[in-house]
Amino acid sequence: MKRDIINDALVAINNAEAVGKMDVVVKPTSKLLGEILKLMQKLGYIGEYEYIDDHRGGSFKIKLTHKINKCGVIKPRFSVKKGEFEKWEQRYLPARDFGALIVSTSSGLLTHYDSKKKGVGGRLIAYVY
Repeated sequence: MKRDIINDALVAINNAEAVGKMDVVVKPTSKLLGEILKLMQKLGYIGEYEYIDDHRGGSFKIKLTHKINKCGVIKPRFSVKKGEFEKWEQRYLPARDFGALIVSTSSGLLTHYDSKKKGVGGRLIAYVY
């Protein structure tokens, strides 16, 4: 039984990258998952993606660029203040300035780099590198 849509999607992307597939279909979907995919596309980790509405939760068809080493959700969703990102980078990312943490802020979904620039904190959602 699927309970966590974001975790299931990121695991499917991770597994498809590991076996060398060119694309992956992820279902069911959510608006938050769409925003995470938009950020991952902006960072260059995935290619084009499209939403397919089948009236049963929908699905995303995602083109893979084979640039993801690992991605996953962060559970529980820890609160992060604007000056605490260093600690979480060391915990979830393999090296400094390699990969990104995805943070839900009052300004929307941002990477931890953008959160530092804007000076806002939030909740950790996922990581990708």
